[in-house]
Amino acid sequence: MVSAFVGTAFAQDDEPAAKAQWRQVADQLRPRVPKLAALLDEAETDVLTYMSFPKEHRTKIHSNNPIERLNGEIKRRTEVVGIFPNDEAIVRLVGAILLEQNDEWAVQRARYMTLETIATLSDDGVVGLPAVAI
Repeated sequence: MVSAFVGTAFAQDDEPAAKAQWRQVADQLRPRVPKLAALLDEAETDVLTYMSFPKEHRTKIHSNNPIERLNGEIKRRTEVVGIFPNDEAIVRLVGAILLEQNDEWAVQRARYMTLETIATLSDDGVVGLPAVAI
C-alpha cells in the first residue's frame, strides 16, 4: 500500500507537481509511520532529481537498467579472459568496453538521449562530440 502511495509522486507530469505529491504522501504517513515520513523527507531531493530533466529523458534516466546492462557486458567480457596478467590489462579491456558503449549510445538516437535534446539543459549552445577520444 505504501509503495502505491509513494508511486503517485512518480506519475506526475512535472517537477513541482511531483514534489507537492511527495510532500502530501510524507505528511499523510507522518502520524502513523514517522520514521518512514522522515526518510521520505530526507530522500525527496535525491529521488525526484530526474524530474528536473525534460520529459522525453525521464523514462531513460529513472531506471538504472542501462548501467546494469553495461555492468553485465563488462562481467561477460572479463570472465572470458579469466586471469589478467596485470592491472593495465584490466584497464585496457574495461576502457575499450566503455568506449565502445559510449560510441553505441552516441549514435543510437532512438534508444538513449541525443546531444540535441541534452543541449536544452546547458547554457552552452554548442552541441558536438570530441573528434577523438583521449
